[in-house]
This record gives sequence, structure tokens and C-alpha cells, in this order.
Amino acid sequence: MNDETMPPAAPDNLTVGGTLVCAAERFGERRALIYSGRQASWDDLLALAVERGRALIGLGVGKDDHVGVLMPNCFEYVVLYLATQMIGARAVLLNARYRSDDLRYVIPKARVRFLFVGGQATSFCDYRPMLEEAFPGILEDRVSNDGRIEHADLPDLERVIEIGEERPGHWMDEAALNDLAAQASDLDVMRRAGQVLPDDIGLMIFSSGTTSRPKACMLAHRSLCLTGASMGKRFALTENDLVWDPLPLFHMSTILPLAGCRATGACFMGMDHFDADTAMDMLIRERPTVHYAGFPTIIGALVGHPRFAEYDQSRLRINHVVGAPDLLRRFAQDFPGAVPVNSYGLTEATGVPCYSELDDDREYLFTTSGRLFDGMEARIEGPDGETLPTGQPGEICLRGNAVFAGYYDDDAATKEAVDEDGWLHTGDLGQIVEGGRLVYEGRLKDMLKIGGENVAAVELESFLMTHPGVRMAQVVGVPDDRLMEVACAYIECMPGAELSAEDIVGHCDGAIASYKIPRYVRFVDEWPMSATKVQKFKLLRQFEPHSKIEPRRQKAAR
Repeated sequence: MNDETMPPAAPDNLTVGGTLVCAAERFGERRALIYSGRQASWDDLLALAVERGRALIGLGVGKDDHVGVLMPNCFEYVVLYLATQMIGARAVLLNARYRSDDLRYVIPKARVRFLFVGGQATSFCDYRPMLEEAFPGILEDRVSNDGRIEHADLPDLERVIEIGEERPGHWMDEAALNDLAAQASDLDVMRRAGQVLPDDIGLMIFSSGTTSRPKACMLAHRSLCLTGASMGKRFALTENDLVWDPLPLFHMSTILPLAGCRATGACFMGMDHFDADTAMDMLIRERPTVHYAGFPTIIGALVGHPRFAEYDQSRLRINHVVGAPDLLRRFAQDFPGAVPVNSYGLTEATGVPCYSELDDDREYLFTTSGRLFDGMEARIEGPDGETLPTGQPGEICLRGNAVFAGYYDDDAATKEAVDEDGWLHTGDLGQIVEGGRLVYEGRLKDMLKIGGENVAAVELESFLMTHPGVRMAQVVGVPDDRLMEVACAYIECMPGAELSAEDIVGHCDGAIASYKIPRYVRFVDEWPMSATKVQKFKLLRQFEPHSKIEPRRQKAAR
């Protein structure tokens, strides 16, 4: 028998395709995915991924080819991601919020060969003019008669394929892509899936970009599968769970929970675009068992919604959100029947290698990120490279099966991040406390030097959010003639709350050291965001040194 007639080998269970096949075998007709008003069972999801995989093979996508995805959250996004994994390609998930300058950098940097663009976003984000601005001529002039891209700035790019786009154009549309599925069979897809190895790179995500140009993190199938299974175990997920996750699909905050659902049969319920009205309708209707909202801005929008009281939380058992301890305590009161699960993570560690345990003491849930997964270890490193004892803060270093495979095409940055002994130097400040629990205390570089004293921005942010009128606080250090640097607090108020800078300073006076009190307060309605993080460098750029507050004078005036 030759390769064409031999039955395909079963996909390895430590590959993304293998976990999908296994989930379909185990959970069949149970719900797997809710997105964009559509639902799919595990059987359906496997069939759709195989069908899209046939089209990708017909398109000419080969093993390890880089398939860029520049799309908003949608049902088709999940199917496309799974299809790339089935046939051994690398999915390059591009931030849907990127603009022309970002795209001009990341698409050539990642050597994307096939770029999928989502037309579903045109009402709020049209990628056509954005890509044309980044690469003049790409809309028409640099497209050959057979639809191939010929652009000097994009030597690796062959095709742009539009999904969900109804406008006519010169790029390949979805109908033409679907026609290509006839050139391959289901067996061809399964044969390719059986050839994918656990240590093959399945995913590339550009990390952070909050302070500099982002770097493309390479994640292997093995780390994606092991971390997903560990997440499912830590959350005690089963096929009876419904996980609501409104976060972006170009980020590990969705890719990891999707992996956790494949490992356990839980159903994943996402959102095309988060808005509080749609979210409340969804939660009231579906009554999920797990919230994976992750970030205080989203949970805060739910709690402040006028229909929040209508939400029947009787099925909700986990509310996953990260933030300052006092904020988490506040949210725990809003979701009294759910365990408030905390976490610590970064893309370079396959998203999240550390969650709270469901039976952790209540105070640990608020003040620590829990224990690392099996197969992972942490050490806290001091300024001279020494390992610090329990309870002493320093740089968080991680080692184990969740550590990424390196930055694509950037050996120097990879060597800087991961040392010869395999330790990932995260650049995060933290400590290990009782029971091996990890405590995250902010970015090492996110420290203020006020009058010679080190002050962690996260410490001030946590305190500021104890004010009942403050929904979110972010602190940056700004220059000062006397103290060299002082705190500027950016504040988002609770709905209906009216606060002044004097109110914020008054809240601090007598409660924290005087040098820590913000000298500047700025109120904001929205935040400059990367995928999930506030971009503090943009807050610094817009800072202007006016309306300085002198706490002593204000106190005397009172």
C-alpha cells in the first residue's frame, strides 16, 4: 500500500487537531461552540474544521506555512483556527485592533503566506483601506490576474482571502475558497492531521506591544494541549459546563479556554464584540456556569448594567477575573455563589500557567494567583540573579511545559527571555508565598521612584479602587522638580459617580504615605488598550503637567 491508499494515522492527542478529534469521539452531539448566533456540536465542529481544512489544502497551504488571521471575533474564526491546526499550518493570529502602522510591521515580520481578512468588521473596522494604506496597491494594482499578491513589501504573501465580505473586490472571496475544497478529501485532512507532531509550532501570537514593537511568540501543540488540559482540570470543567468568554480570539484569553473546553467537553460561548447590553441578554438567556471575562472593565460593565438584577446566577460556579485584591473582594459580593478565580499569565507561558484552586481559602483567592500547573515551576530572582526565599519579591521566572518555543525570527530576544537553564524571565515582579502560591505585584518596569522610594504602581491602583466611586485606576510616574517622579492617577468612575481630583486625594490622605499620594489626577471614559492591557505609554504621551495637587495645601484648605 502506498501513502495515498493507507488509512491515516490517528492524530496525536498532544496536538490541537488530536484534541478536536478526541472531543468529537467523546462528546459527539453535545454543544461545543456558541458564536455569532450559531451553535455547533463537537461532531459539527470537527466536520466544519475538516471541510475548511480541505479548502486550505486546495489553496496550497502546506505544513508550517504561516496563515495570518485578521478578523473580528466570529464563528468562522474558530473554525479557521482549528482547520490550520488540523493540516499542520501555523496560525498567525493578528490583533483585530491593529491599524496601518502595526500591520505594516507584523505581516512581513511574521512572513505571512496566506492572509485571511474578515469582512464582518466593516461596520466598525474596514481592513481594506487599512491594508491599502499599509501596503499601497495591495487592493488592486499588486494583484495578478489569478488573484496572487505581487508586492515588493510583502515577498512572502501569496494570497489575501476575504471571509464574510459581501462587497466585490480583487482578493479571493469565500465562495472561491469553498470551491477549492473539492481538490482535497476528508482523508487528506486526516492524513495531514496524523503527521502533525506535538512539538510542531501551531500558533504565533504577537505579544503585548504595550511598550515597544510586539514580538511573535511561537507556541507548540504540546504546550497548547497540556496547558488547556490543566486549565480544564483546575476549573473542574465537564461536558455540563458552559463557559462564557467575551475576550478577543487573537489572544490566549480565548485560545486557552477553547483548549480547556476541548479537553473536557465543556461548551465555549463567545461574543463577536463585547458590549454590556448584548452580554446581559446572553447571560440572562444562557445562564453560564463559568465567567471567563478576565478583566475588571468587563465585569464592572456587567455589575453596573441596569438589568444586572435580572441575571439568574444559580448555575454560575466560577467568576474568573484578575485585579487588585480590594476590587476582587468587591466583585465577589456581586457574584456571591461563584468562586472568584484569580490567575497570572503571559503569552510566553501559553497564556496562563497558574490559576487559583477552587477550594483555596477565600483570602488566597483575592491576594494570590494560586499554584502553578503540574509540569511548571517558578523561582523568584533577585537583582544579582540569586534565587530569593519565600516571601521576598523579585522577578518571576518560570520553567516547564508551558514555556513558549521562542520569538519568531528573533534569536537575540529569545535568548534574552529564556536562559540556558530554560528559565523564562517574565519581567514581572512577584513573590512565592505559603503553599507555593504565586503573587503578582506588577511589571518590574512599572515601578515609580518617588523621592528615592520605590513604589509599585499596582499598589496605588489597588488602593485607589477601594473608593466606591472608582471603577478602574491606572497609575503612571511623571517628572517632578522636587521628588524626581510623582504619581499621576488615571481614573474611570462608576456609572453615575461624580468625583473630583480633590475627592481622590482626600481618599488617600491619612491612609497611605504622603509621598505616594497622586499629585495629578486625570479622569477618563475609555482606555487605550492592547489586546487586554492598558497601554500606559499612551497615557504618558498624553500627560500634560497642569493642575498639580499639593496634598498639604489641600488638607490645610479643608
